[in-house]
Amino acid sequence: MARLPYLEADQVAPEYRDMLKRNTNLHKLLVNSPEMARAFNGIGGYIRFKSKLDPRLRELAILQVGWMEKSEYEFTHHVKIGKEFGVTDDDIAGLIAETDGEPSTLEPQAKAILKGAREMVRELAMSDATFAEIRQHLSDEHMVDLVLTIAFYCGVVRVLATMKIDNEPYYMEVLQQYPIPGVN
Repeated sequence: MARLPYLEADQVAPEYRDMLKRNTNLHKLLVNSPEMARAFNGIGGYIRFKSKLDPRLRELAILQVGWMEKSEYEFTHHVKIGKEFGVTDDDIAGLIAETDGEPSTLEPQAKAILKGAREMVRELAMSDATFAEIRQHLSDEHMVDLVLTIAFYCGVVRVLATMKIDNEPYYMEVLQQYPIPGVN
């Protein structure tokens, strides 16, 4: 159960109701601080709609963070979002295999990006070797977008966990297909 209330549009000042267009528990809770919610939505919106980073690779990086952090909410939401941006079931199976140190059919660029995301989750930063490997495929702008995307979602999973934000029931079907080890 969430630590703060989920607010509905009629409980929010009219100038902030646009932040509840995405009818998710995360947005309903964050709007308890409307200006912070607006800032949060700003960077999230940039990542999703304005970044020039390949959307499939972006979503794989986000999914890797959610999987590593055992964030049911983050992982299930981004499975659905990722599929809108070209992530396949084979990609997700590859992510799980790569996380477990097993071979996958993912292309080298995706493997390197997943490794970089795992290093940022586990070690705080990407190693020089992994950064250099990813850098072979991405421009400076793409590198900044990738690192900030991974860092942002490392923060998002901490917000979700600390605020104990409940996953919406319609995302639970994803867990049947991809059960996260150690999550009930």
